[in-house]
Amino acid sequence: MDIRSAWKQGKPLLFDGAMGTYFNTLTGLPSDQCERANLDRPKEILAIHRAYLEAGCRAIKTNTFAVGVELAEGNEALGLEIIRTGCRIAQEAASPFGAWVFADMGPVLQGKGATPADAYCRQAKMFLAQGVTNFLVETLPTNDGIPELARYLKEQCPESFLIVSFAVSSDGVTWEGRRGAELFRQTAQLPGVDAVGYNCVSGPHHILEQIQRTDIEGVILSAMPNVGYPTVVGHKTVFQGAPDYFAEKMVEIVQSGAAIVGGCCGTTPQHMARLAAALSKPLPARQENPKSSQRPQRTAGDNPLWDKLSAGKRVVAVELDPPVDDDISFFLDGVQTLRDAGADVVTIADCPVGRPRADSSLLACKVKRELGVESLPHMACRDRNLNATKALLLGLSIEGVHNVLLVTGDPIPTEDRSEVKSVFNFNSRKLARYVSGLNESTLTTPFRMFGALNLNARNFAIQLKMAQEKEACGVAGFLTQPVLSAEALENLKLARETLKGKILGGVFPVVSYKNACFLNNEISGMRVCDEIVALYKGKEREEAEDLAVRISARVAREIAPYTNGLYLMTPFRRVALIKRILEEIQ
Repeated sequence: MDIRSAWKQGKPLLFDGAMGTYFNTLTGLPSDQCERANLDRPKEILAIHRAYLEAGCRAIKTNTFAVGVELAEGNEALGLEIIRTGCRIAQEAASPFGAWVFADMGPVLQGKGATPADAYCRQAKMFLAQGVTNFLVETLPTNDGIPELARYLKEQCPESFLIVSFAVSSDGVTWEGRRGAELFRQTAQLPGVDAVGYNCVSGPHHILEQIQRTDIEGVILSAMPNVGYPTVVGHKTVFQGAPDYFAEKMVEIVQSGAAIVGGCCGTTPQHMARLAAALSKPLPARQENPKSSQRPQRTAGDNPLWDKLSAGKRVVAVELDPPVDDDISFFLDGVQTLRDAGADVVTIADCPVGRPRADSSLLACKVKRELGVESLPHMACRDRNLNATKALLLGLSIEGVHNVLLVTGDPIPTEDRSEVKSVFNFNSRKLARYVSGLNESTLTTPFRMFGALNLNARNFAIQLKMAQEKEACGVAGFLTQPVLSAEALENLKLARETLKGKILGGVFPVVSYKNACFLNNEISGMRVCDEIVALYKGKEREEAEDLAVRISARVAREIAPYTNGLYLMTPFRRVALIKRILEEIQ
């Protein structure tokens, strides 16, 4: 029977369950070694396939999920041998049962030379050479490379069948910050993709919720959740989801529209046997997505900063570093002084240079709540994983802070790395994409996201390309590094011609000759031209500050035609100096 007619008989196609976690349970060997077991423990892999088939599964996956890792690391011969042996074992197991064999491919490693498209197509060629024409690309965080893979498969083997499956958390987002429902619809519309779905990361309850918030109309839907969520017992990670519960929830998933079902981490032949038995009985009619899954209409909050920018008015943002201790009096007094001098918003760095300071988001909330001043907290990717980032964003929104500056973040200083570890789950582009997803799915008032733009980069073309990528991910404006050279000014002009978003031009008052030399030699992203540096030679503090005011005011006038406002940085807590500059430029 052709694979495409499998579910037209009124029953879903039942896949097998987990390979890696079940292999670990049976052998005690790490799950990440199971693909190599095709070579050194083939009888055990064959036995696992047969156990799932005897449980009632009619489609099995080759034991090749992580082969892309071997290929990306240059182990071409080993990867090919794992695929050859994995296909042979799966075909031997499936033949007596008349079951289908699917080539199993996991997400490819990024930054290893080959593009995702190249990596997927390379594996597909190996599978096709073994006579496997059905493919499952699973546990994906993005659909990068999938259009090219689908096109390649149809060119090489028109009868091939391709399932694409995304891994989403309980809130419907992948670890790359992409909304699962968005990826689902994009991928379902690709020529050559036959079925789309979700697997891994989430248990059946949350996969069901994800299906209910996804537009699945006209799509062959695949669902292969984990058995549940892991726990640690005796220093070992285990899954404890019961087969009966798993089967009950999977029946609900079928009723919600799934035509292809199976299991991922933690599932066993026992889980699949219970599901097979449940699916052998007459099922109630398909359930429509419940109305409770739709977000209630709520009134959005105010965003004075964005309203002013949108109205075409110029704004002034001033950066004031958070304190290194719990004495906040100077910081709050500084914010009030800056507000009274004409600043529209205060920006607060997130532990600049990787050194711990008071939390920028907590300070932003306090400034908003107690002083009524708009704030723009920086949010670095260095110190928080996805869960912590979402929790912080929700807290900001609750407090009425609806603007954030997203930055990848400075690395932890070398001497601290043995004790303090960076997180870097995201870069600033991926974080922006994640926040965009929250704007659409979760938040009453959307965040207006700003990004950093380094006008002093040696290769500004790369910076500009990254800025365009940030815009594509939802960034609405940019704060630039200081304009203290002719090159930076020319780069600003180019940015204005290229970017769609708002631009706040950077102004940094150099306060001494020593300060200028320090900036040029020790601070990334700073460039003070030789002419300006020379002006500070021999100047005492008062003379240098007067010069800083004149130069900053001149820079503000020069960049005005190419910006939507100014971004002033406060050096050494010299709030009075920034006040003088604000008075000079108004």
